[in-house]
Amino acid sequence: MEEVLALIEKKKQEFAKSGLFEFMRDTSIDPRQRLAFAPCVSPFVMSFGEFNKYVFREEPTNDPIQVIVNNHTYEDDHHWLWFLEDLETLGINKAVKFSDALNFLWNEETKASRWVSHQIFRSAFGASPIAKLAILEVIEATGNVFLSTAAPIAEELRTITQKELLYFGCFHLEVENNHSKDLPQQRRLSETIQLTIESRQEAFEVVENLFEAFTKLTAELLVYAKTHSFEQPFAKPRDILQPLKAA
Repeated sequence: MEEVLALIEKKKQEFAKSGLFEFMRDTSIDPRQRLAFAPCVSPFVMSFGEFNKYVFREEPTNDPIQVIVNNHTYEDDHHWLWFLEDLETLGINKAVKFSDALNFLWNEETKASRWVSHQIFRSAFGASPIAKLAILEVIEATGNVFLSTAAPIAEELRTITQKELLYFGCFHLEVENNHSKDLPQQRRLSETIQLTIESRQEAFEVVENLFEAFTKLTAELLVYAKTHSFEQPFAKPRDILQPLKAA
């Protein structure tokens, strides 16, 4: 498993160079605009809660790797609740017709978010505990990059609005970081797992495919943030970045 974790770290460093994260770090742009893509991640965030409960988790189990996976699922199966609160805090919880909401969630602008969810399900459903662990490690890695970049934006907004963001803020990041610190024995076990040639190849393919899917997601989110105002997140797309910077 050590080789798989090394590949994940390599891909994580590449993922961190995404244009989305450069955009999110640009303090010349209104912090609310740097999170204007928030509605677009709804398909992934909401699906991930169910994946943890119904796809990754298998109980009872005597498999030590599945035990690690199960522990992960109990840490992550409720984070969507924080996301819903953040949508309210960010002022994105707009009143829209149900048909418009469905159209938004299943249109081209949120395709990559749905695709990530489909790829996770495709890779995890009925998979071995090793493959599931690899999937969760990829999600942890990409999530760390994203949350580490989003948390400073949330802090900027807290000074402006006096309101705290949970999912996008330091709260979520600290929960994830503390989760990693609390599982040293499980981490050591993960690193020492001996894989067969077949299981290693399966894990490598999962890692490559999911990082590709998450990279496409960041590209989609960047386009959305550049073409949709945080004040009117569901309006038709237009180029808004230059006026915002000028302002």
